Amino acid sequence: MELKQYQIVLVNLDPTIGSEIKKTRPCVIISPDEMNKHLQTIVVAPMTSNSKPYPTRVEVKHNKTKGWVVLDQIRTIDRKRVVKTFNFLTDKEIYKLKKIIQETFVD
Repeated sequence: MELKQYQIVLVNLDPTIGSEIKKTRPCVIISPDEMNKHLQTIVVAPMTSNSKPYPTRVEVKHNKTKGWVVLDQIRTIDRKRVVKTFNFLTDKEIYKLKKIIQETFVD
């Protein structure tokens, strides 16, 4: 299965520990395509429909539902955890996501 950066995928995140986001839920692939093509692991940020507008969360719309990409819960997962693939974030959502990643982890 080909997995691309900024694609939304359904991921089984269990088992988890403590405050980690649990369950099978949509996630956004944030690892670059070069990594996704060659490695058995991908880097994802889980999505949730229950959130407040925290500075590390990007509001997105998926399946006509408002939700948030949770950039404070980024994880590296084995691609075997991917259950299903969906569409991609919009260009506007990608722009916001990249801006928050940069503000949080680079600047």
